[in-house]
Parts: sequence; structure tokens; C-alpha cells
Amino acid sequence: MTGLSLGEKLFIQGGIAQDLRTDGRKRLTYRPIYVETGVIPQANGSARVQFGGTDVIASVKAEIGRPNPMQPDKGKVMINVSCSPTAAPIFEGRGDEEVSAELTVTLQRCLLGGKSGAGAGIDPTSLVVVEGKVCWDLYIDGLVISSDGNLLDALGAAIKAALSNTGIPQVQVAADASGEDRPEVDISDEEFLQFDTSGVPVIITLTKVGRHYIVDATGEEESQMSSAVSISINRKGHICGLSKRGGAGLDHSVILDMISVARHVSEQLLNKLDSEISAAEAVQNEL
Repeated sequence: MTGLSLGEKLFIQGGIAQDLRTDGRKRLTYRPIYVETGVIPQANGSARVQFGGTDVIASVKAEIGRPNPMQPDKGKVMINVSCSPTAAPIFEGRGDEEVSAELTVTLQRCLLGGKSGAGAGIDPTSLVVVEGKVCWDLYIDGLVISSDGNLLDALGAAIKAALSNTGIPQVQVAADASGEDRPEVDISDEEFLQFDTSGVPVIITLTKVGRHYIVDATGEEESQMSSAVSISINRKGHICGLSKRGGAGLDHSVILDMISVARHVSEQLLNKLDSEISAAEAVQNEL
């Protein structure tokens, strides 16, 4: 965000210091959240999420694959993010590639855990059909339509909503295929299993402006940040991933305080998001 005058910058910083942001919110209050599901009929699941002026779409495509030989009891989950060049001036030219790559890596870190799968918000063992031979591969694609700050949290919410909307086809394995290297499977066109999203976390980004940190920062507020910490937290309050951006260092006591605040905020966001997803699903079922 460029073009802010010194007075505008001081106004943003001063408002945050007084717990009254330029749009009237307090430091730990989100903008209105809008959720729509089933926006891409060709996908197994999809959702559109808006946080104020930030508008994103996530889709989930499930395909039969083969487990990694090093992890025969787990399916595979791949996340990729694209940014529309019209979403914000920063995405013009090669800017969209840089932001897309950063968002992709951070989402993978926050939702998929480490290389071993430890801490993963999406359970890869639930995607196995025949251990070591057949599994589901989930391809999760995010698209940024419009950007006004807090892209990571919005994309995380859209992925959670899309997974809630995802139906995995039931699979029948040939009875005499136990000895085959790649057994034949029959994929149902009519029977689907609802994807379990109980362990899928939300992402809470705390943006530090001056001595204070805020949630759901707008583009203007992000332009004044010294650093930001994104923490993915599930319904049980467990930390699934953590990522930091910005050059300013943070004392470990500050990070611990941020985690404590994020846990409190995550409960509110999860309740709000679950309510919006349920309402969106009800509307979709009526159509």
C-alpha cells in the first residue's frame, strides 16, 4: 500500500494505540465474514470467503493416486495459490508470482504440519484406500480475487469451508486384488463420504503496529506493520503451525503472548466460521 501521507500513517497508528481502528473496529475484531459454498460445480468441494474487501475462493479436487513409499499409510495433500492480477496493484507483472509462492508455502506450513505430517490439520491417514497401494490425492487451489489485507486468514477460512463442502466418492476394491501391485477400484458416482473437518484449523494472523497487534489487518494497516505472526489453531486449541513475516524481531515472551491471544480469538473465529458455513450449506441445499 503506497501513497499514504504522513498524517494518514499517524492516524492509523494512533487509532490502533487507542484501540479504535479507522473502520471503527477494536484491535481484536474481525471485519464482517461472508461464506458461499459450492461455487465451482466441477470440484469435489469449493467455497468463497470474504473478509471485508478481501475476496478469495478455494476448491478441492480429489483424485485416486498411490501413496508415497516412505509413507504408505498416508494420502497426499497439495496446496497451490494463485492471485488475480486485478486483485491489487502489487499483483501486476511478476508480483503475483512472488505473493502466490509465499502464500502457498505458508498455507502448507500452517495446515499440513511438518514433513512427517506431525501437527497436520488435514489428517492424511484418512485418505488411504489400500495401504501402500491406493489413496486419495487432494488438490487444494486458492484464488485471490480481491485483496484488502489478511489474505492468509481468508484463504485458510476458504479452505476449511471448501473441505466442509467436499464429498469423497466411496470406493470399492476388487475382492481378489489383495496381491496386486495396483488393485482395481470402483469409484461411486452416487455415494459420497463427507470430509471430516473437525481437525482443520483456522489461521489467526496478529499484525504488530507500533507496540500493539491487531487481527484481520486491512491493506493500509499492513503497510504500517513491523512484523506479523500467523498461527493455525484447531478446535482443541492445539497449535498446528506458525509462520512469521516482517523484518522486526520478536522476543519469545511476545510470541507466547501472541499465541495466548490467538487461542482466544480462534474460538470466536471458529464459531463464526462454522455458523457461516452451515448457513451457506443450507442455502446451497435449497437450490
